[in-house]
Amino acid sequence: MTDAIVASPSASQSGGAVTAAAHHTHDLVIIGTGSGNSVITDEMDHWNIALVEEGVMGGTCLNRGCIPTKMFVHTANLAHQAANSSRFGIDTQFNRADWPAIRDRIFDRIDPIATSGRDYRQSLDHVELIEGHGEFVGQNRLQVGDRVLSAPRFVLAAGAHAVVPPIPGLDDVAWHTSDTIMRIDEVPDHLVIVGGGFIAVEMAHVFGSFGARVTILARGDRLLRHEDPSIAHRITAIYRDRFDVRLETSVMEVEAADGPTSDDFVVLLSGVDRQSAVTGDMLLVATGRTPNGRTLGVETTGVELDPAGYVVVDEHQQTSVPGIWALGDICAPAQLKHKANEDARIVAHNLVHPDEPIASSLGPVPHAVFGLPQIASVGLTEPEAAAAGIDHVCVVHPYAAAAYGWALEDQDGFVKLVVDTGSRLVLGAHVIGAQAPTMIQCLVQGMQFGQTVDELGRGQWWIHPALAEVVEQALLAVEESPPA
Repeated sequence: MTDAIVASPSASQSGGAVTAAAHHTHDLVIIGTGSGNSVITDEMDHWNIALVEEGVMGGTCLNRGCIPTKMFVHTANLAHQAANSSRFGIDTQFNRADWPAIRDRIFDRIDPIATSGRDYRQSLDHVELIEGHGEFVGQNRLQVGDRVLSAPRFVLAAGAHAVVPPIPGLDDVAWHTSDTIMRIDEVPDHLVIVGGGFIAVEMAHVFGSFGARVTILARGDRLLRHEDPSIAHRITAIYRDRFDVRLETSVMEVEAADGPTSDDFVVLLSGVDRQSAVTGDMLLVATGRTPNGRTLGVETTGVELDPAGYVVVDEHQQTSVPGIWALGDICAPAQLKHKANEDARIVAHNLVHPDEPIASSLGPVPHAVFGLPQIASVGLTEPEAAAAGIDHVCVVHPYAAAAYGWALEDQDGFVKLVVDTGSRLVLGAHVIGAQAPTMIQCLVQGMQFGQTVDELGRGQWWIHPALAEVVEQALLAVEESPPA
């Protein structure tokens, strides 16, 4: 592609970009092909666009995140159900998991999507797909390999990467992150997971259901410590019954068990009343993910990062530098695909209509964890409501109180509501149990459209005996607490 000479947009056209004419190779450079790929709209058909990707087309969600993990989770649910159906009078059992067949079924569907997406973008005359790592080398200048790309507009959509702490001896043993463990060749005998977050919870369920022994090593006093305490304590208790969960435990060192040719390893630990070591044959490091802003060298452009390394953006997804926008995991600590998709919608509009910028108005961002049981949350936790000084009431209502929960013989699931006692609005909702991400959606909608618990509970039909009656009953329980 030959260099194009374009005038840098005026301040009104780009949010304050340099007004002097400049030589640019492109009108727009997008770094990252996850949700960043969807920024390109028909309104940009006359633009010369560069799409930079150093990994696989489609980003984390498609290739190593949301989509494949949930396909593994669904299969794990089937295995777990087969192994635990006797209490319903059903004589089934789990014999074994054909891991290569499970893995290949999933990625034989996913990989062609990434390939076709790549082929489509390469087929467009106005879009150039550039494969390689990009790093800023100056204002409006990004180096990718031997090329330097320049443009009046940049979109930072490069996501995040797995955090691997500096554990002594780690380089001497085989280990995985969530980026790689789904493509292994066989289920391990004993999977050791370092970390206590959502990746640990989901992968423990997957590999535990397929026959592996699982040990979880968590530094905190509970799993999923960022969830509402009621949820975190419940999932911790459930997982401690199912797996070897060691809390308040730090990994001090990792070493090969029987020399460099052995797959086994020993993890040396430090903790309260914990064993000093655990031996396994596969190690999963699930200690979180960190944004890729610094790997792009965005500081070179003057883009501001917060203390955790996230790109700072305003309500229009504009960074501190005019002409540079950001979306998704690189700027959103929640690191959620639905958040990234909404960010991309905002950026796509604001790039083309800088004089009429829009911002998201979707309210609190919900999230889910697909372990067993599932978890979903939105809004304030109980401690957050208390810290904000809000006069509130909390209701915890069990699945077992509803007819369908009774049919499931669910003794663990519940819906928790945090409600403002004055306005009667739901401040937060937290669900653990079957289909939690689906169950919470009506509460997300109620919060967004300002419905009180009374309107939500009494102002619509609730199908009997659907599982959603648990939500209805929780709302009605709040009615027993009179308004302030």
